[in-house]
Amino acid sequence: MNNSNENDTVTSMLSKSSLENKSFDTLKAEFYKDQGNQYFKDLKYSKAIESYTLAIENNPNESSYYGNRSFAYLKSEFYGYALSDADKSIELDPKYVKGYYRRASANLALGKFKLALKDYEFVVKTRPNDKDALQKLKECEKICKKIAFQRAIAIDDSLLNKSAWDQIDIEALRISNTEADYTGPKFDSNKITIEFVMELMEHYKQQKVLHKKYAYEILFQIHETLKKTPTLVEIDVASNKKFTICGDIHGQFYDLLNIFKINGIPGEQNGYLFNGDFVDRGSFSVEVIFTLFGLKLVYPDCFFLARGNHESLNMNQMYGFEGEVKSKYSPQMFNIFTEIFNLLPLCHLINSKVLVMHGGLFSKDDVTLQDIRSVNRNRQPPEEGLMCDLMWSDPQYTDGRSSSKRGVGIQFGPDITKKFLEKNSLDYIIRSHEVKQEGYEIMHDGKCITVFSAPNYCDTMGNKGAFINIKGDDLTPKFISYEAVDHPKIKPMAYANSFSLFGLS
Repeated sequence: MNNSNENDTVTSMLSKSSLENKSFDTLKAEFYKDQGNQYFKDLKYSKAIESYTLAIENNPNESSYYGNRSFAYLKSEFYGYALSDADKSIELDPKYVKGYYRRASANLALGKFKLALKDYEFVVKTRPNDKDALQKLKECEKICKKIAFQRAIAIDDSLLNKSAWDQIDIEALRISNTEADYTGPKFDSNKITIEFVMELMEHYKQQKVLHKKYAYEILFQIHETLKKTPTLVEIDVASNKKFTICGDIHGQFYDLLNIFKINGIPGEQNGYLFNGDFVDRGSFSVEVIFTLFGLKLVYPDCFFLARGNHESLNMNQMYGFEGEVKSKYSPQMFNIFTEIFNLLPLCHLINSKVLVMHGGLFSKDDVTLQDIRSVNRNRQPPEEGLMCDLMWSDPQYTDGRSSSKRGVGIQFGPDITKKFLEKNSLDYIIRSHEVKQEGYEIMHDGKCITVFSAPNYCDTMGNKGAFINIKGDDLTPKFISYEAVDHPKIKPMAYANSFSLFGLS
């Protein structure tokens, strides 16, 4: 919209009395705020952000505009930006209660629970009759006490080094006869076959649960497999074979089935790489992860799994996977998943020319493939360094580096990508980590590709999913986009922490 038409539109929507009492810039700001609110209600968060930004440009001293944009950033998972806007809203108006809500939510998403607790305490003190704020305060206190307890017991080295497997008698489970009434998929002699995995997918499709005997056996075997897997896995794709790279799945099991329907079941002639964020958000994460682990065990040399930022303890506690595992199995099993996720490789190198990681590139120059190989991945992700960047960073359109919109990792420009590729003799990188309207996006002169495979993310975003096909003799990516399919009436985040991040005010 040009300035003339824009001003006419604003003027036509405002009364003459309003014009007499407010500057035109202030009126324009109110118009854009209202426009942003409507976009927000329509779940068009990127459009809402644009409108709130225009409101701020016309009136940079109104705290609520920053508060509203912070909320839209939260919905877009741009927690770093959300935190910055919340801080600004409070700076402009220290009594702006929604600003404290927004800041608490951003800090929660970043795992900064003590800072979130401080803001909820302020809200409750300011609004003692606000039941929602009181509930959030109590939930946040529980989280902080739980963390403090875990740190206290970790002082004992024997507890610190104790594996979750020490609580499970896998041999007893192997000979257990407790599944007498179980009619689901089974395997003999601890040998997992493609027939078993196909039966398992059908079993899950009917919303049935895999018996714990077989679930623990899969976890035991995948744990043993991943212990032997390097941090950077090298994949050789033969010239006559198709290979597929998928992005985030986020517990959307029925969309995972649709990928296999469109692109074929994995096999020796149909290799796959799933590039992290298998779990959380969607409420069928258990079904997704056991299916992927089963396929990895059947086809260890042509089916690959990378770690995403949601294969981590903080994310799983906040976004549903912990609650889902505890609901369908037990707390002990969730602890085992945490150990297994620590062993997932961080990236994959295809035919020595294409590097695939979940997040992106690095906060410093001159990183080599050998540097990546040397990363100690068997831990929770740190807040900085190579491991953090591989799991959290995002590309930007402008050259250079900037602070992350997420509050973790960095944003890197086309010049950073070019330097990294040249130093390591690579053609391009593939990463995931971000919702894209068509399921993919090509950036940095074709050298940085994003693929995201969870269509209509969280049942709200309206995006397509996508995957990438390549062949060994032609590494040119071919993109296949697809729509979401129906799933049982279980909402995303059904197992998430009762502490809703976004029901703020």
